[in-house]
Amino acid sequence: MCAPCCLSQLACCCGSAACSLCCGCCPKIKQSTSTRFMYALFFMLVTVTCVIMMSPTVETAMRENIPFYTKMCEKLNAGENCSTLVGYSAVYKVCFGMACFFFFFSVFTIRVRTSTGCRAAVHNGFWFFKFVALLACCAGGFFLPNQEKFLEVWRYVGAFGGFLFIIIQLMLLVQFAHRWNQNWSSGVKYNKIWYAALALVTLVLFSVAVGALVFMIMFYTDPEACFLNKLFLGVNGGLCFVVSLLAISPCIQTFQPTSGLLQSAIISVYVMYLTFSALASKPVEMVERNGKNVTVCVFPYKSGLQSDTNIVTGVGTAILFGCILYSCLISTTKRSSTALQVYRNDMPENERARCCFCCVDDTEDYDDEKTAGGQNVKYDERDGTIYSYCYFHFVFFLGSLYVMMTVTNWFHYENAKIERLLEGSWSVFWIKMASCWVCLFLYMWTLVVPMLFPKRFQA
Repeated sequence: MCAPCCLSQLACCCGSAACSLCCGCCPKIKQSTSTRFMYALFFMLVTVTCVIMMSPTVETAMRENIPFYTKMCEKLNAGENCSTLVGYSAVYKVCFGMACFFFFFSVFTIRVRTSTGCRAAVHNGFWFFKFVALLACCAGGFFLPNQEKFLEVWRYVGAFGGFLFIIIQLMLLVQFAHRWNQNWSSGVKYNKIWYAALALVTLVLFSVAVGALVFMIMFYTDPEACFLNKLFLGVNGGLCFVVSLLAISPCIQTFQPTSGLLQSAIISVYVMYLTFSALASKPVEMVERNGKNVTVCVFPYKSGLQSDTNIVTGVGTAILFGCILYSCLISTTKRSSTALQVYRNDMPENERARCCFCCVDDTEDYDDEKTAGGQNVKYDERDGTIYSYCYFHFVFFLGSLYVMMTVTNWFHYENAKIERLLEGSWSVFWIKMASCWVCLFLYMWTLVVPMLFPKRFQA
């Protein structure tokens, strides 16, 4: 079994065969899914590398535990203790290489419609050579001339690409909310339990949103300070209430019968999360009380213990990059990429309510192809591609820029550290607060647009 498995992996790394696991008892996997997960693995490897580069804790541990660390840095001409391989400038250069890698493949796969061509074969296989190419791109960033000018220009390119990626994330969230309500509503006419499920989930989500708002009012406001906190909590809470009323208003229900409170609840929870994240990212405020400067409007976990900060930062970083990975993968499916253009309230005739509706595949069944000594692979793109290769790589290109800006704390890059990812800076605060309003605007637009352009949304 070992020899056939090795041959299969060799065909994957050096040929156009789809990648699969060596264990034959693993569930079947589609070629399109295998390809996307391999690119996601590349993306996460570089992302983890960037996190390490921005962590003084990891740098110190490597210096103390790796034998001959200082001599190795000297051999690599990386400066004292590999100083040129850490910090925001190193992350900019590595992410520049990753962005170039995905941008090249985005251009390379323009107008690929079938998986039988040579360009599709390169996209779906030859993983060893692509991994080497990715390493070369990331390393090449350290040899660019006039690096000071490069870093300055690349920072603004990264900011623009990061903003585009945020918009894609928010559009996906709105599409997810509509899709959830649409799928579960389709099951109501067959089984009333789906109606109860809709009501229960809606109630729970609204309870979470209201609870989050009350929590932030308690801990992020102060009678003598934090005026912006009070203002934005009122504005965002009010906007969530307005869109909830709008979703069930008769004028919207006429054009969108499936519009309901579930979508509003999902949007409200996410807006409250973004608001909390923005307030937690805001620089601390201090007031004078009893002759002492007292910090106000801070997250209550701050007990002064370094372990508390590390735990919260670790969890926050994991959630952040989980969302990035989800956005990169889900936004490239046929259903989601269509929904990014404009949401259409059309329910397929064969729509079937499912608990895990977001995992439903867009493709039909395909013949299995046995992989010698390993996981069976479905070659589901023999008749044509099921997602846009070009758009897939472009989303990862934008994701690379978003990772670069997030890890380096956007425009507060000089003193950025991964351990201080959740600490305050005005740029992060305004980016997250603006994301709240963009999210609410996008959702409101999907409610209003069928009323403004009814002919376009007629069946």
